[in-house]
Amino acid sequence: MQEDAAVALRQFIAALERHLDACATKRPGSDQEIQEAYDQVASTFEKYEDLLESSYSEYLPIVAEDE
Repeated sequence: MQEDAAVALRQFIAALERHLDACATKRPGSDQEIQEAYDQVASTFEKYEDLLESSYSEYLPIVAEDE
C-alpha cells in the first residue's frame, strides 16, 4: 500500500501543478480548463487521503470543501 500512496501523492502534486498552470495562463473564456483542473485536484486529493487512511490510519491537515 505504501507504493499506492506514493503514486497517489505524485498524481495529487501533478493535479496541483496543472491547476496552477491553468490559473496562470487563464484567458477570457478559459473557465472550463480551470474547472477541469479544480475537479482533478479534488479527485486526486480524495484518493490520496483515502490511501493514507487505509494504509497508515493518517489524514492530511487540510479538508477539501464540498461545493
